[in-house]
Amino acid sequence: MRTYSLIAPAKINLYLEIIGDRPDGFHELAMVLQSIDLSDRIEIKPIGIETIIVHCDHPQVPADNGNLAYRAAHLMKQEFPDVFARYGGVEITVHKHIPVEAGLAGGSTDAAAVLVGLDLLWKLGLTQSEIQVLGAKLGSDVPFCVMGGTALATGRGEQLAPLTDLDNLYVILAKYNNLGVSTAWAYNTYRQQFGNSYIRDEENLTNRRHQVHSGPMIGAISRQDGAEIGKLLYNDLEKVVLPAHPQIEKLRNTFTEAGVLGAMMSGSGPTVFALTESQTQAEEVMQKVRQTMADNNISYWVTKTIPSGIKVEHH
Repeated sequence: MRTYSLIAPAKINLYLEIIGDRPDGFHELAMVLQSIDLSDRIEIKPIGIETIIVHCDHPQVPADNGNLAYRAAHLMKQEFPDVFARYGGVEITVHKHIPVEAGLAGGSTDAAAVLVGLDLLWKLGLTQSEIQVLGAKLGSDVPFCVMGGTALATGRGEQLAPLTDLDNLYVILAKYNNLGVSTAWAYNTYRQQFGNSYIRDEENLTNRRHQVHSGPMIGAISRQDGAEIGKLLYNDLEKVVLPAHPQIEKLRNTFTEAGVLGAMMSGSGPTVFALTESQTQAEEVMQKVRQTMADNNISYWVTKTIPSGIKVEHH
């Protein structure tokens, strides 16, 4: 049996609006998700014994069921026990390039790659939407990571509508190395502070979803209008994360002042991203911000928007 190597791209949120509460305890969200070229590489190889082994070259990533890649393999074992018994276990190696605890879906995209890889390795012949349904059991970002590109996400983030591919924008990422923001903390704090403004009845939730669907950001994406997309970047979670971590706000503002299309915190943070129309401009802005911030504790990356999710590299 052959070994599969998969490319697992990170994602940023171009738009994140918290609409209300859901009966399942999650938040009702409206988000625009975008894949970027910064990617992990996942290798999956059969080992013939009935066990799942995960290795990762990053010290902060656990190699047990605390790791979403491990949980993805375990889920496939549970869902397809006969196939697992026939083919045996797997060894999964995660080559980490996406920063951890960064709001970039690093764990989710690794899990998505494992689902896609095991579908191929075990010759299951699942459709993309069947893999996404499995992914939703692992986390709200996993279904998007399977598909990738540009998408409107509603529900808790697992209901996806593909949008026009954005493959003409460059992205600068910046993250404080010693700072992690808990997603659960960010959403719970938001609920405590803004819960009284939540929409709770189904009719208004439906109307609000439609408004986002036909809203300005979706229009700007369909026109590939980078300048307008930059102006319309929006993230409700900034309202709770930035006051708690003023250094993230300072970083975002420094990008804005450096002359970008737009800058924002991605997801629950703490990564800040900025959009530019060329790689040259992205590199120049990165140098400018690095000099202004003068902080060795911030890491930077230049990447770009891409039109796809998990890809098989080679066999």
